[in-house]
Order: sequence, then structure tokens, then C-alpha cells
Amino acid sequence: RAGGLCRGVWSTDLTSTVGYDSIIQHLNDGRKNCKEFEDFLKERAIIEEKYGKELINLSKKKPCGQTELNTLKRSLDVFKQQIDNVGQGHIQLAQTLREEAKKMEDFREKQKLHRKKIELIMEAIHKNRNLQYKKTMEAKRLYEQRCRDKDEAEQAVHRNANLVTQKQQEKLFLKLAQTKSALEDTDRSYQQSVTTMEKIRDEWQNEHIKACEFFETQECERINYFRNALWLHVNQLSLGCVQNDEKYEEIRRSLEMCSIEKDVDFFVNLRKTGSLAPGKSLVESQKVVLTALYSSWSWLLWSASFCAKKTLILHFIHCLAALVSATFDSPWRS
Repeated sequence: RAGGLCRGVWSTDLTSTVGYDSIIQHLNDGRKNCKEFEDFLKERAIIEEKYGKELINLSKKKPCGQTELNTLKRSLDVFKQQIDNVGQGHIQLAQTLREEAKKMEDFREKQKLHRKKIELIMEAIHKNRNLQYKKTMEAKRLYEQRCRDKDEAEQAVHRNANLVTQKQQEKLFLKLAQTKSALEDTDRSYQQSVTTMEKIRDEWQNEHIKACEFFETQECERINYFRNALWLHVNQLSLGCVQNDEKYEEIRRSLEMCSIEKDVDFFVNLRKTGSLAPGKSLVESQKVVLTALYSSWSWLLWSASFCAKKTLILHFIHCLAALVSATFDSPWRS
């Protein structure tokens, strides 16, 4: 591809630098693009570092199931530790991004220095070419003027050959000789300028071709480096995701070891207060006794109807019945 960049940057105007200026502008834009990506990496590094520190602070300072017991507690400990590790990973990624940004900066500055040498050479050649072009155009102008002067002197000699005195004719011939001499001088000067201009043009053209080849090589290197830097950046982000998922997998493996039954048994063994339930209460015991008495009294009431001392027995039974009723209806029952 050598010389490929030169194919479309020529101009029929010898002093024109429009093609060269277009190349330089494109190279400057490329350098600017590298700087923008470099700044992007730096900003991403700031974000990653801030996020990593926030994760670490979260895992260390924010309670998360701090009263859990046994296997679930161990899973929570693994969870918080791995979140801390994820945060550390983001901080490490931030440092890696800063290193990549520094590499991009070094590459960009290295290209700038190398290109500056070529630009200085081309600036000197352009200046010398333009200066010589002006000299050549001035020599051409003088040559053309001397040609007109000679023609006018010749016409004056022929026109006044029979109309002027001998002395005036001598003056006309002297002027003609002077114009011819001046023409010869300007002709030599013009030819020398043209020859010098041709040498400078050849030198400029050769340097222009070499500069274009150098610039093309630089641009290919820049595009390749930029592309690889982007590729590497994406790979670093992917690697971070893989490493984070490995940390999350540790949490999942810990959760697989979590046992509901073991945690419940652990709590029971840790906080147990006894295995025997209390007996029946005094109130419940009295209710049983009084219920039995009431049944017995009902039977006595039925039997007393056949006894001789019916009135006395009935009076006694009714008293007991009132006592039982008062016992069941008393607030003490509750």
C-alpha cells in the first residue's frame, strides 16, 4: 500500500498545499480521537474505582442478616466477602484502565514526535519552493519586459531609419544594443530560476511522496493500535464479568450447603428452655371435682323424693347446688 495516500492529494497548482493540508488535518483528527478514547478510559477508571469502593463500604458497614445462625449465617458471610472481592476487582480494573490510558498517551505522543520531524522538513521545502516560485515568476516577468523593450527598440530603429540624424540613429542603435544585452541577462537569470525551480520541484515531490508514505504508515499503525486498544478494553470488561461470576458462584455453592432443618435444630439447641410442658392448672382440677359433685347431687335429689325426710334432704341438696353454681359462676374460674 506504499504511496496509496499520495494518489488523491496532488494539485495542478505548484504552490498549492491543499492535499498535504488535508492529510495533516486527518492525522490531527486521528490524534484527537486517540486522546478522546484515552480520556474515556480515565473517566471509566474513576467510575470503576468509585463503584468498587462503594461496594467494599457496603459489604463492611451495612448490616445484612447479622442475627442469622448456622449455615445461613455462613452463606451470608461468604456473600459479604465475595461482594468485597467484587469491589476489589473493580478497583483493580480501574488501575488497569489507567495503565491502558497511559499506553495510549505514550503511543499518541510518540507518533506526534515522529510526525513533527517530517512536518518540519515539509514546511521548509514548501517555504523554499514558494520562495523560488516567486523568484522564477519575477524573472519571467522581467524577461518578458526585456523582450518588449527589445522589440520596441528594434521598431524604433526601423521606423526612424530615414527620419533622424546620424547621432540620433546611433542613440537608437545603442538603446537597441542595451535592450538586447538586458534581455540576454534576464534570459540567463530566467533560465537559471527555471532550472532551480525544477530541482526544487523534484525535491519537493520526492519528499512529498515520502511524507505521504510515512503518514500512511503512521495512520495504519494508529488505526491498528486504536482497534486493538478497543478490543483489549472490551476483553478486560468481559474478564471482569467472568471473575465476578466466579465470585457469585462461590455464594451459590455456599447457599447449596444451607440447610433449613439444621438451622432450625441449631436454634432449638441454642435457645431451648426445657422439654416438659406444665400440668393442668388448679382451676381445671377444681372444675373436674365440682362437676362430679354436681352429678352426685342431682342423683341424690332424685332419690330423696322417695325418702321420709324429703323436705330436710331437699333443703340440703339445694344449698349444695347453690354452692356449686356459685363456684362455676365466680370470676375466680377464669
